[in-house]
Amino acid sequence: MSGKIVQNVFIAQFYQQNRQFGTQIQRDSSAPNMRTFPPFNGGKLAWTGISSMQMRNYSKYQTGFVNRGTVYCNVASSSTAIPSLDKADFLKLQNGSDIRGVAVAGVEGEPVSLTEPVTEAIAAAFAAWLLDKKKVDASRRLKISIGHDSRISAHMLQEAVSRGITGAGLDVVQYGLASTPAMFNSTLTEDEAFLCPVDGAIMITASHLPYNRNGFKFFTSAGGLGKPDIKDILERAADIYSNFRAEGYSDKKASASVKKVDYMAVYTSDLVKAVRKAAGNIEKPLEGFHIIVDAGNGAGGFFAAKVLEPLGAITSGSQFLEPDGMFPNHIPNPEDKAAMKAITQAVLDNKADLGIIFDTDVDRSAAVDSTGREFNRNRLIALMSAIVLEEHPGTTIVTDSVTSDGLTSFIEQKLGGKHHRFKRGYKNVIDEAIRLNSVGEESHLAIETSGHGALKENHWLDDGAYLMVKLLNKLASARASGRNDGSKVLTDLVEGLEEPAVAVELRLKINQSHPDLKGGPFRDYGEAVLKHLENSIASDPKLQKAPVNYEGVRVSGFGGWFLLRLSLHDPVLPLNIEASSHEDAVKLGLQVAAAVKEFPALDTTALDKFVQSK
Repeated sequence: MSGKIVQNVFIAQFYQQNRQFGTQIQRDSSAPNMRTFPPFNGGKLAWTGISSMQMRNYSKYQTGFVNRGTVYCNVASSSTAIPSLDKADFLKLQNGSDIRGVAVAGVEGEPVSLTEPVTEAIAAAFAAWLLDKKKVDASRRLKISIGHDSRISAHMLQEAVSRGITGAGLDVVQYGLASTPAMFNSTLTEDEAFLCPVDGAIMITASHLPYNRNGFKFFTSAGGLGKPDIKDILERAADIYSNFRAEGYSDKKASASVKKVDYMAVYTSDLVKAVRKAAGNIEKPLEGFHIIVDAGNGAGGFFAAKVLEPLGAITSGSQFLEPDGMFPNHIPNPEDKAAMKAITQAVLDNKADLGIIFDTDVDRSAAVDSTGREFNRNRLIALMSAIVLEEHPGTTIVTDSVTSDGLTSFIEQKLGGKHHRFKRGYKNVIDEAIRLNSVGEESHLAIETSGHGALKENHWLDDGAYLMVKLLNKLASARASGRNDGSKVLTDLVEGLEEPAVAVELRLKINQSHPDLKGGPFRDYGEAVLKHLENSIASDPKLQKAPVNYEGVRVSGFGGWFLLRLSLHDPVLPLNIEASSHEDAVKLGLQVAAAVKEFPALDTTALDKFVQSK
């Protein structure tokens, strides 16, 4: 735990000492009198009953409820005063196409922003938004599914979300511990026994962020919501929250229109069927394969027992499968070096054929072959491109902006496909692939270096588990054709991928309080930096600007390339450099350093240190 954590030390110790007990509570969302451990108030561990609610008349808060009729309730005899928040405060919770905030107190400088009233208002706003979009007959009640990852604030937020939705007159189906891809699938599955399909879904997650964070991802059958939708929901939420303050807020129990369903049984069954089908309907196509799973104590532990073992795989040596929202072993992030080292070591120690690692909510993944070779970032994209281009020759592979030139050569020259490098952000990449298909350019794969990967065949859902199923399909089909060399079939697929000797990412922060900004927004300042860089390299014959580029300034030279771009959400200019040697990488860095020195509000410490290194 960070030294900055000054308030939750007692909670953390209590939680670690009682992890088995805590995990059981997290698994059993129907536990009658327990809430997840924090919040921590006034130095005391607060044990309270599960939050509850009364139905409210939300129709006067949002036009989206007007046509549903008025929902009445018994007003609570007492209410809780809540702090004043305006629309700007709510909009700060937007993180692209997600909502993220601080849900647990205890980290210095990070006050709680996802309180129960805020969460309830956001859920009610999503209900209003959904009613506007669906425009269904008033006689049909809409259903929204709710799932969560292993975070310690999950149950508190789940109850608040349930109150907001049921208070709007909609039904709630709670899935408990679930994955983000499963939540989207629940809007597509047709199975009345599992109350599917639902009209909308909410995943409570903050991906790989620290234990004190949490957030929400929203889905309909059309896919994940976009940035404009999230902004709309947060603006509605601000209005609803204002009414909470005006009328008094009380967190009474959610209504009887909340049901609990084990939807993950449906989701995992579909993954098993997909592998069996690809192997020619063999019951146990992975029999004899030793495959290790590292779930990082997130929500992905199901993959070993519910997917791999029914397919016949040996999963001994799998690690960190138990959900634990303190993430005590490593950050659940396929991009994290410590996480990849952990799964690689497990594969080598157990002499396994393959290792699979997931992020917290299972929408990202990576793999490791039997020799310890990692399939993440550019290698994972290359591997998935090889698989997809076997199935769809000539198709376009859409990636984010920081992929390597070697990957472009591999996709286009070795595989015969087309590489379309687009903006960072998994939703940006997916939406671009969908757009290309709509204008007649066939694309079957949209994938980021972060491990987000979406396939056209899977409804453009960024599903880490489904990506791994595609790898399992290759293992199974190779075995069926007589190959017995384990994961070598995967390693062979990326043969010929040129990889840089040096690859670095440096983050140049913009000081928003610096007078050079003249009180303007950081984005304007960042764009000015990029424009100046673009102009400065235009006359240098040793440098060549990328002819097609959708984000930042990408330049080739000295046997490598650099990309300077503005972060999607933060006052930061990330700089990616790849080169065949450290010396050449420094030359590229010096070109950037010479251009950005004109901007005193830019913290170039990381870049200065790099160009001075040997």
